[in-house]
Amino acid sequence: MSAHCMLSGAQPGFGNTISHSHRRTSRRFNPNIQSKRYWLPSEGRHVRLRLSTKGIKTVDTIGVEAAVARIRARGVKV
Repeated sequence: MSAHCMLSGAQPGFGNTISHSHRRTSRRFNPNIQSKRYWLPSEGRHVRLRLSTKGIKTVDTIGVEAAVARIRARGVKV
């Protein structure tokens, strides 16, 4: 499973870990992805969304219907 948010499109960032001796090694900054189940009243079913924690807060603010509409507008199947 990839570390992508279905709503915001948040994806891993890349950078370096710098040790005390200043050696640099590659590292990856993953978004905090959670799998969350929501009831979708318009379709009468549950949907499971893979969202970042910021995406979960967005769903709480705008509602699940609007969030699913945004996800589908991005071309992601729900």
